[in-house]
Amino acid sequence: MTQERRVIEDERLLIEAARADPRRFAELYESNFERVYAFIVRRVRDRSEAQDLTSEVFHQALSNLKRFEWRGVPFVAWLYKIAGNAIADRVQRLAKEQNLPTPDPPAETSIDETERLARLFRMVRDLPEDQRRVVEMRFVEGMSIREIAGELQRSEGAVKQLQFRGLQNLRERMGERHG
Repeated sequence: MTQERRVIEDERLLIEAARADPRRFAELYESNFERVYAFIVRRVRDRSEAQDLTSEVFHQALSNLKRFEWRGVPFVAWLYKIAGNAIADRVQRLAKEQNLPTPDPPAETSIDETERLARLFRMVRDLPEDQRRVVEMRFVEGMSIREIAGELQRSEGAVKQLQFRGLQNLRERMGERHG
């Protein structure tokens, strides 16, 4: 059995186990969280909203797991469909609440781009704590070097150095994955 085939079969068995015992859904959640979050964050570009939508997607997936039909396609494809619908629903609801015309749906990003972003999220999570905090504060929360320095009670030079090391570390890790 090929490695790819084994992964697909393992996923199918995990889905069956989660159907029988919803506590097993946690394993599906863990193995797909970064992909779903990356898929959503590329479309809504707001961290808090992306977190809410990701939570909603997994809640809907768990609630509807009994209706999921195994077709040999990765489980994450079903989660992407739920996410796309959740994003569209939220956009329509917000447009109605604000009495605005319904905007065009966000531009599609490729599955490869979503996978790359999910890998990047995992790599940021694995950075040393100080580097991770600076990278998240700078690029996720949009804080300035001065604001980060104040919050962390460090000099601006120290924050710049942590940012540099964190980004260098990420570049090296991305290079290892992509040759």
